[in-house]
Amino acid sequence: MGYDMTLEGAQWQHLLDVQGLQCPLPLLKAKRALSLLDTGQHLKVLATDAGSKRDFEAWTRLTGHTLHQNQCIDGVYHYLIEKIN
Repeated sequence: MGYDMTLEGAQWQHLLDVQGLQCPLPLLKAKRALSLLDTGQHLKVLATDAGSKRDFEAWTRLTGHTLHQNQCIDGVYHYLIEKIN
């Protein structure tokens, strides 16, 4: 952590690459990584598990975090999550 990266105008403070991991590991690792960030910071997650799309949508909705990016690019799911609380 401690660095800012930019992709298509979006900044994040931590990049979590969970490609190759299956449910529930991508979400569990994202929860842990997000817990280390301050409110307002962003977590970028790269995953290959198709089920992660549903998981991240539901989890951010339930927790109140903001899901700024949720797209699949060449088989890799890109999530950009802003920590709200």
